[in-house]
Amino acid sequence: MDRSISCRWLGITLAVTIPAGVIGCRQEPASKPAAKGPPTLMLFCGAGIQLPVAELVETFSREHHCRIEADYAGSEVLLSRIKLKQKGDLYMPGDKSYVELAAEAGLIESSRPACYFVPTILVAKGNPRGITSLRDLTREGIRLGLGDSQACAIGRQSRKLFAKSNISWPDVERNLAFQSMTVNELGMQIQAGSLDAVIVWDAVANQYLSHGELVEIPPEQNVISTVPVGVLRFS
Repeated sequence: MDRSISCRWLGITLAVTIPAGVIGCRQEPASKPAAKGPPTLMLFCGAGIQLPVAELVETFSREHHCRIEADYAGSEVLLSRIKLKQKGDLYMPGDKSYVELAAEAGLIESSRPACYFVPTILVAKGNPRGITSLRDLTREGIRLGLGDSQACAIGRQSRKLFAKSNISWPDVERNLAFQSMTVNELGMQIQAGSLDAVIVWDAVANQYLSHGELVEIPPEQNVISTVPVGVLRFS
């Protein structure tokens, strides 16, 4: 999906979702004095979508006279923080499965889709190892980087990709040279020349095209992620 279209749709979704939280922040019991300064919202956001969300946060804060505190990290890490803190307003992980888990734990009031993430293979500039498919990532000598499935959405989704293509995890693990806590770290590894290939979101891969190249995963083999925005029950 074109980035401008993605960001515009994301902006519309947040504009619809966030005001309920802003209104909630303005409501104070009669026995309490009015809070000083603008209302504050707490957003837990997956690191893979940080760049466009940071722009939207700045614009929304200015136009609606509120302050948004954003915590960017891996989706699983954020879910753990929400469970521990028991506070916050919005949860925007890299895949809907995390919002579903949060809902099962009684943490979500409502949610709606914001945009989509498409997994893709990012290889070193010039693709010197001739990688053209998921199966090529299991070839001997390939230095592979993946997200940690216990920390971030791209890690969990990568596991699903290999399973869908009937590629055994032990075959993948033999080449696994780096596991990250966030998807952004994988792009940085390609930029540094430390790895031959990583699996990242298309939106993240596009940030590293001066250092790497995209190898698209065929639609029939891919597992697209729906990125939701969930309103937390504490809001």
